[in-house]
Formats: sequence, structure tokens, C-alpha cells
Amino acid sequence: MSSTELPGVRAAAAAVAPTVGAVRVAEGERLRSVTLAGLTLSVRSRPPERKGLAPALYVHGLGGSSQNWSALMPLLQDVLDGEAVDLPGFGDSPPPDDGNYSVTGHARAVIRFLDAGERGPVHLFGNSLGGAVATRVAAVRPDLVRTLTLISPALPEIRVQWSAAPTALLAVPGLVSLFNRMTRDWSAEERTRGVMALCYGDPARVSETGFRAAVAEMERRLELPYFWDAMARSARGIVDAYTLGGQHGLWRQAERVLAPTQLVYGGRDRLVSYRMARRASGAFRDSRLLTLPDAGHVAMMEYPEAVAQAFRELLDEYGGS
Repeated sequence: MSSTELPGVRAAAAAVAPTVGAVRVAEGERLRSVTLAGLTLSVRSRPPERKGLAPALYVHGLGGSSQNWSALMPLLQDVLDGEAVDLPGFGDSPPPDDGNYSVTGHARAVIRFLDAGERGPVHLFGNSLGGAVATRVAAVRPDLVRTLTLISPALPEIRVQWSAAPTALLAVPGLVSLFNRMTRDWSAEERTRGVMALCYGDPARVSETGFRAAVAEMERRLELPYFWDAMARSARGIVDAYTLGGQHGLWRQAERVLAPTQLVYGGRDRLVSYRMARRASGAFRDSRLLTLPDAGHVAMMEYPEAVAQAFRELLDEYGGS
């Protein structure tokens, strides 16, 4: 097994990305495409304020994209040379050739990207599914990670919140097709409001401009023939990771992480329980915890200033590089 391989990979038919509307790129951001063996990744970046800053990589959650980091990245561009990746099948990245959307498959994509760019070790950020992916990367390739910042990471819970059940049900074979038929008359605006109600502690914090941009992105995603497949298989990957035991279990891997770790949990998170903060603090051997009582599942979008400040404190403690 090479340094970029992880266990549990299964081959599947390759999918081809269609031509759809352009992905939104905020002022000051750049978007580029990186082609690697078996996958192509879209990478969003913002030029650092000066040369020589430490590299960072941001990894989004289920159904998200690199745009989820657009509020946080400019707040840290004076201390980081940051890039945000669209995981395979999300954002502007086409599906992986092998059809592998497991947590392991996504982690392998991140590792291949870091190895190919020779940017490691990086300050690694992850939210939700991206938090599980980042945990696995930090555990199996500690040489690639300087610090780890996890925002509502999707680590296994024994008692999953009822509000998270619809997301978990996406993993049930055939249910996505049924849901898609039942909701075919829903507008992109209705779908977006539903997602925000689930992910934000207070959806009213989203500006009208931000909401309209999210609706436009939802419209774009619904044009992608592989959108629901990527969602379903990635949701199934999370469920599978929850049931995986032994040395590949996510909690066991969290215990193996050597990098200084900043944990961020929201008190109004409807997808990852606030009560998991204590367990995570005990699992990661060198961890700090930030709790935001009014935040939901995407604290880096709701409270980017608080998340940025927590990272700066971690950076100062770690040594400022």
C-alpha cells in the first residue's frame, strides 16, 4: 500500500461531469482545477497577504463545497496561505473515477492532493464530513498535518439526534430516488431555506445577498446528474464509518492524532450533538475546545470571527507557523 492509499477502496464506474452554470467565485478568490490519478479536484484559494506563510487546507461537509470557507479564509489570510478543496462529486469537482465516496475515499483524495502539491504539512480544517475526513488524514499521515481544526466533526454518535435522521436516511438504497420524485416540485429557494434551517443556529443571520447566492448554487447543483448520487453515497460513507471498528474506527483514529487540535461545537447544532464536545475533547490528546451556544452546524459561516480567533490562539500556542 502506497503512502497515499487507504484501506477499503472499491472500484466503480466512472462518471462524466456535464457542462452547467459557473460556480460563484467571491472577490479576491481564485478557482483552479487539479487533475490527479483517478480524480479531478476544484480548489479555491485566496492570495496570502505575504509570501512564506504556512499552508492551510479547508475541507467542507456533506452537500457543501469550498464556498463554505469563503467567510473564514479572508480573516486568516494574514497568517495562512489557504486553499479550500471541493471533495469529489461536490462543488465544481466531478465524481471520482472509482465512485468511492466513503470517508476513506475522500481522505485519500485529500492525501493525494497534498502529496501532489507538496504543500504539507498544512494547517488542516474540516467541517462535518470534512471533519471526519480530516481526522482520518491526520491519523494516517501525521506528516501532512501541522494543526487540526474541526468544526462539528461527523464522528460516530451512539444516540443520533432526530433532526439528523433525514440526512442519515439518504444512505438507504433507493430512498434518494423516492425523495427526488416526491420533491421534484420544490423550488431551489424552498430547498435552500430547508438546508439553512437545518445547518444554521439562526438562519436570519444570512444576508439577502448570501441567501440569493446559495439559491443560485442550489439551482446549479440540481442540474448535475450525479448530485444526488454523490449525496447518497457520501451519506452512506458516513454511516459505514460510524460502524467501522478496530484501528480504522474514527474514535480510535482520533486518539492517534498527534497534531494540536482545535474543536468547535455549536449549541444549536441539529446534525452533530453538542454533547459530543466532551467526548471529542477526551479523544484528541492535544485538544482545545470552543463552544458557541448560538451556533449551528456551520460555525465558520455563522461566526467566522470567533473561529478565526480560536485558530489564532492555537497558532500562537503552537508556535506561530
